[in-house]
Amino acid sequence: MKPERPLVAQRPLARHSEALLRPAPAAAELLPVLARAGDSLARKLRLALAPLHGGEAAMVECSPPAEMAAGAFAPPGLAAISLLAAGSAGHPLLSAIEGDTVLRLLDRAFGGPGEAPSPLPRELPLSAELMVQRIETLIAAPLATALGLEGGIRPLRRAATMAELAALAEDSPLAVLTFTIREGARPAWSLRLGFPMASLADLTGAARPALGPARASAPADPRDPPFAAMPLTVRAVLVDVPLPLATLSALEIGQVLAVPVARSVPLRIGEALVGHGSVGAVDDRVALQLTQLA
Repeated sequence: MKPERPLVAQRPLARHSEALLRPAPAAAELLPVLARAGDSLARKLRLALAPLHGGEAAMVECSPPAEMAAGAFAPPGLAAISLLAAGSAGHPLLSAIEGDTVLRLLDRAFGGPGEAPSPLPRELPLSAELMVQRIETLIAAPLATALGLEGGIRPLRRAATMAELAALAEDSPLAVLTFTIREGARPAWSLRLGFPMASLADLTGAARPALGPARASAPADPRDPPFAAMPLTVRAVLVDVPLPLATLSALEIGQVLAVPVARSVPLRIGEALVGHGSVGAVDDRVALQLTQLA
């Protein structure tokens, strides 16, 4: 079969932007970014966690990011571990609180002195899960703000162990922030947040393209193509007479309206005022002589 068109050589290979081909940031670059986000979150948590402490702001400190495997994330003993979805992409996040902390906060919420039972139960009661949900709600907005995430933070599920949570493989690398919360003479408690290293660049914003400075450009010349051939409708408004609705409704054929023509007629393109001119005649045709440009 004879081709209708002659064959041509294959086109050259596309050349991609170097910014698209650069490797992902290394952990050494991402951990300092996470540390700054942790310090910002610590300041926000002072007020965010106040409802747990009777409305009083607590002192919140953030430790430097630590690298560990997901299997070592949960604190020893009784604990409450949560799987969170971060941002519109739903990147996984982990949070963990020691079980005795949850029970102390729960006892205080019900009017008690804020003490955990001794010995601790084997499992957290249902009321304790409600307290964990409340903590998740209190930290969600500050965490999303500190990370600069769109889409917020959403809780997915909770468990007492990492195996039961079934969120990440035990050897998955994490960057972990530990927040220590102190309120007066009461015992301090800790909140641990785990960020998978695989999505840390997206969570911290390091993978988002940075907006460079805007480049100054010269204004387009209307005499150059394609602007020079662009048609525009120019209107010279000879008469603009306001009439009451009663007069308009009573108009009849043959009726004469007084329409005084202004000395200076506005020239418009759309709603934009271009200039003013005076009405005259050229070769038996009505003309407008420009007297002023806007």
